[in-house]
Amino acid sequence: MNIYVVQSGDTISSIAANFGISDMKLIQDNDLEDLENLVVGQALVIAKPEQTYVIKDGDTLNGIADAHGVTPIQLLRNNPYLAGREFLYPGDILIISYGIKKGKMTINGFTYPFIGRETLIRTLPYLTSLTVFDYRITEEGGLIDLDDQEIVTLAKKYGVAPVMMVSTLTNLGLDNADITYNVISNPSMQDNLISNILNTLKTKGYYAVNVSLQNIDPEYKPLVENFIANITNRLNGAGYPVVVTLTPQTFTGFYQDIDYTTIGEISNHILLLSYEWGFSYGPPTSVTSIGTVREMMNYSVTQVVPEKLSFGIPIIGYDWQLPYIPGVSRANSISTNGAVRLASEVGATIQYDEVIQAPYFYYLDFGNKIPTDHVVWFKDARRVNVLLDLVPEYGVQGVAIWNIMQYCSQLWLLINSQYDIETDNQAGETLQSYNNSFPLSPSCQ
Repeated sequence: MNIYVVQSGDTISSIAANFGISDMKLIQDNDLEDLENLVVGQALVIAKPEQTYVIKDGDTLNGIADAHGVTPIQLLRNNPYLAGREFLYPGDILIISYGIKKGKMTINGFTYPFIGRETLIRTLPYLTSLTVFDYRITEEGGLIDLDDQEIVTLAKKYGVAPVMMVSTLTNLGLDNADITYNVISNPSMQDNLISNILNTLKTKGYYAVNVSLQNIDPEYKPLVENFIANITNRLNGAGYPVVVTLTPQTFTGFYQDIDYTTIGEISNHILLLSYEWGFSYGPPTSVTSIGTVREMMNYSVTQVVPEKLSFGIPIIGYDWQLPYIPGVSRANSISTNGAVRLASEVGATIQYDEVIQAPYFYYLDFGNKIPTDHVVWFKDARRVNVLLDLVPEYGVQGVAIWNIMQYCSQLWLLINSQYDIETDNQAGETLQSYNNSFPLSPSCQ
């Protein structure tokens, strides 16, 4: 796998020829939209397959997979253009493998219930688990229901473990401090909450729960530990694992001042989300600097065994109007593809901060009467690849992508071409029951 940064004068054909791949593969692998004007500074992922196969009349996905010692899911990962197809077509080329991998990891994807079905189907082959965001806790310990049954069913069909997210966030994404305190301190409410979680797990068909609490005073940490112990004991007794999401906002104060060893011991898994220096209200910078992520990892592996750890990779960027005014300025979120598209529209050159390890660019917005300066910080292949390399470096289990609401070809190619994606044991058993009727019928002419 190579990451190539577009230079002045480059074309799709010249880059493809230089790396020995087709123009179409370069276009599809990088979601290229403006085929005539690449953006200087734009990062492109180049992944040459090790083995390919030309589809013949009568072939089935399962038959091709069996003949080459791979799974249908691996073929869907290697050939995302198959998503949503009803048939295989003779003459089409399938990628069988990308060669030797760096290692293996679990991939969790966060989604809202309203994700597009096509996007979900294209993304599921790359996931170990799918976390649906989020079941909000009420004052009585109830849960605000979600329209998520189709998502859960589809996840299982692709061998992906569906996970329900439970939090004390409001519908505006802010923490409800009163409910958070009641969850950890009120035994009656806590018991009611756990019972409601168990009922939802069973009725909806989820395989696990992810619990996230925010902005708790460190003096209440024993209450948090007691709550996590209670919910883990009850849910484990019913066969459901418990994931605890920790951020520097879980407890007020400095992240490294908190001892997480007990939480790590009593929960089944810990998901770490790095401190969000960059967010909608600023200051303008990368969402999370690599230095901040490393500080988090260096501390966390002293608190929790690496095998029980995974960490979040946010793939959302931000567009700020300048000058930045603390407490007033608010950025607009932007996807990787959206940022490149914007850079192309405004004629910007994409730059890269080697210290923060993130791309950015400046532009002038003429949309209002008075032109305004803007800066955009976003995520590209270089940024994501640096984060992925932390998995084998620290020996942690994997990563969680925030979020998968938009399909990003570069992201999944980076992961799939370099790492084997692990399958959840329970979800893998479910997948076997679908194998005989897996998507894609025998090829037709």
